[in-house]
Amino acid sequence: MAEKIYAIPVNDAFDHDCECPVCLMYRDLEQQAVDFTLGPSYMDDQFRMITNKTGFCQKHMQMLYDKNNRLGLALIMKTHLDQTNEDIKSAQNNPIKSGFFKKTGGGAVDYIKKLNKSCFVCDRIEAVFDRYIATVHYLWKTDPGFPAKYRKCKGFCTEHYARLIEDAPKELSGRYLDDFIRVTNELYITNMQRVAEDLEWFINKFDYKYKDEPWKNAKDAIIRGMIKTNGIVSGEVEKLKQ
Repeated sequence: MAEKIYAIPVNDAFDHDCECPVCLMYRDLEQQAVDFTLGPSYMDDQFRMITNKTGFCQKHMQMLYDKNNRLGLALIMKTHLDQTNEDIKSAQNNPIKSGFFKKTGGGAVDYIKKLNKSCFVCDRIEAVFDRYIATVHYLWKTDPGFPAKYRKCKGFCTEHYARLIEDAPKELSGRYLDDFIRVTNELYITNMQRVAEDLEWFINKFDYKYKDEPWKNAKDAIIRGMIKTNGIVSGEVEKLKQ
């Protein structure tokens, strides 16, 4: 039953004509997580107990700010700062040992390193995104129409190509696994080469001898190249859906 629920957003993403349907799935989850964070939940003390400890990564803090809910963000930040100050004060009084020496304040450094790797929005996304990836593999072996849809996509960004390959053995085996790996490899290379050729033509258009030549598919080649090499481009989700 769970796979059927997750199949809806997975199928929706692969129905779009975009450079990476997995980026599209991730972006939708990201927007939902940001909306949830600054929804009615921020007034809940139990919710803020979690965000107080995890905080937010730089990217998602910026996205929260861009939502223009200043009161909600202020409440979340205030209690998070209170928690952080309390924890760091405590950690400062617990120096860590290294060999025969004590590092004064070392406990605070370790705490900050751990804090900088945590993010409430990232955690909320990953909890569902893992199931989305598993559902891609599940549909490959159970939905007769999905492999054809998968083959028609324009490939994937480098990060999500690796994720699809790496996680495939968790859900697939035998000929299903072999076929999935082969098709995914082909999709990735073929479409990366396509975008590279578009970038080459984009560059050529800056040469005087090509000035009267048509742009072909090269006008948005930089954006599509950024998607392929670095995943989702903030603020460019609509271009993914075109």
